[in-house]
Amino acid sequence: VQLVESGGGLVQGGGSLSLSCVASGRTFSTYTMGWFRQAPGKELEFVSAIDWRGGTIYYADSVTNRFAISRDDAKNTVYLQMNGLKPEDTAVYYCAAQEGSKSDHLNKQMYDYWGQGTQVAVSS
Repeated sequence: VQLVESGGGLVQGGGSLSLSCVASGRTFSTYTMGWFRQAPGKELEFVSAIDWRGGTIYYADSVTNRFAISRDDAKNTVYLQMNGLKPEDTAVYYCAAQEGSKSDHLNKQMYDYWGQGTQVAVSS
C-alpha cells in the first residue's frame, strides 16, 4: 500500500485546511486509516483515526471539535478537515494505514504503512 498526502500549507490562526490521503491498492476498505503529526523537536503523535468499517472515529483531545476525519472507500481516500487552526497545530502530518485485524488505533507502532507527510504551518 502506498499513501500520498496532499493539502498542507500555510494558514493564519483560526483558519482551515483540508488534508487528503490517497492510497494505492484494492484493499483500502479493509484498512483503518489514521492521521499523525510531528512538530519540530517533538515525537510523532496521534491525531485521528477512522476504522475500516467507517463506524468508529477517534480524536486526540487537542483536536476534538476542531478536526474531522472521513473516508471515501470508492476513491481510496481519507480526509482530515482542520478548522480553528492554532499555531500549536503546526507540524508535518502523516497518513497511515493499519490492517483491519488490529484493534489499537491510537498507537503509531501498530500502523503498517505510512505516507511521506505534508507540512502544515499555522501563523499567529
